[in-house]
Amino acid sequence: MKFTQYFLATRERSDRKEIKSEWIDYVFHNAVCEEIQTDGRIKRWAYIEEKQKFLRVVILEDKETIHNAFFDRNFKI
Repeated sequence: MKFTQYFLATRERSDRKEIKSEWIDYVFHNAVCEEIQTDGRIKRWAYIEEKQKFLRVVILEDKETIHNAFFDRNFKI
């Protein structure tokens, strides 16, 4: 996976350090929902059983670069 500098910087935040790379990979390949933003970025969600939360991963329009990842408290299926 490729990552933006923004992603690498925000990954250092205390609320993001707990997000494992394997969870990001899981969401990337196994999303239960996907939306394309008006700017072309792609939002994908999947449930992380270990945390009992949905993780949102934002991917650039190139469909391979991770821009953001965080637990989405408001996501509902």
